[in-house]
Amino acid sequence: MVIKTVDLEIVCGVTSKLPHTDKPEVAFAGKSNVGKSSLINGLMNRKSLARTSAQPGKTQTINYYNINNAMYLVDLPGYGYAKVSVKEKEKWGRMIENYLHSSRQLKAVFLLVDIRHEPSVNDRQMYDWVVYQGYDPIIIATKLDKIKRSQRQKHLKMIKEGLQVKPGTPILPYSALSKQGREEIWNLMDELLGLKQLAE
Repeated sequence: MVIKTVDLEIVCGVTSKLPHTDKPEVAFAGKSNVGKSSLINGLMNRKSLARTSAQPGKTQTINYYNINNAMYLVDLPGYGYAKVSVKEKEKWGRMIENYLHSSRQLKAVFLLVDIRHEPSVNDRQMYDWVVYQGYDPIIIATKLDKIKRSQRQKHLKMIKEGLQVKPGTPILPYSALSKQGREEIWNLMDELLGLKQLAE
């Protein structure tokens, strides 16, 4: 997709009522510090629209980015951040659950995992939970530039087995540094949303 306009249009906190939008939505979930904000900035060709931080747990709201007035890219709060109180974690969990339950326009959920490590308990729980909500998560393996090319297949297999993904689940490697994988992610989103013709 050629990005013409991007607008952070809606921000929902814990107490906000979630909007019913009139455009297809694609949601991004991932644990804190997995590189979600960097990925979203990379997809939108913006340097710092989604705030990146070395401190995990930065995204504490649900952020709706309106892209080309054609779709919403929805950034969900990072999960599994150890330094946050249980109460706070439960709040974020409820926000994500509420969103997955109530969005009428959600077409796909992308789950980000760090390609360097075996999926954590939090990653597995999130994957199973998204499946339980009725979606088939598409996996994005972030931080691709941190491993050697020769290790790539081994690590992708580790993620596949660690999450016990459904057969046929796409696993897309991505590097925030080189933007490798950006095109593949967009092609898949265009396809899922029927935006192919807008991409021409």
